[in-house]
Amino acid sequence: MGADGAAWRENRRTTTSAHQAALERRRAAEADRARGLLADFVRECLELGPAPVPLRARSHDGRHRYRTDLTGWYLKQNESVAVGTDGEFYVLAVPPSVTAWFHGAALTPTDPPLVLGAGGRDGESIDLPAALDRVRGRRDG
Repeated sequence: MGADGAAWRENRRTTTSAHQAALERRRAAEADRARGLLADFVRECLELGPAPVPLRARSHDGRHRYRTDLTGWYLKQNESVAVGTDGEFYVLAVPPSVTAWFHGAALTPTDPPLVLGAGGRDGESIDLPAALDRVRGRRDG
């Protein structure tokens, strides 16, 4: 079974690597498409409104809110994600921090998804285009 087992392990490793590479390509393509939607949205909103608002982050436990140095638009009603005026996508959750309480929370942009809250509880996910239309004030989109 030694040779057969080694061949099986090598085949499994190759298959797993191929699946991982395909998944990464899909994620990158999704993020690129979402970045394009966000860039168009920011351009439109800076010209026509609504105006951006100061963004605040929430602690992971939900008990605290912290200032950030960002302005933009919240994309979900629970204000858990946003797009900044820089066109970047931000998850507005940070660890509880005394430093953030006094100095504000520092956020790092992340790759934007095409579905906000995918994999979450039922009713908590929304397609990115629908979220952008909601922020624009379009209820029919």
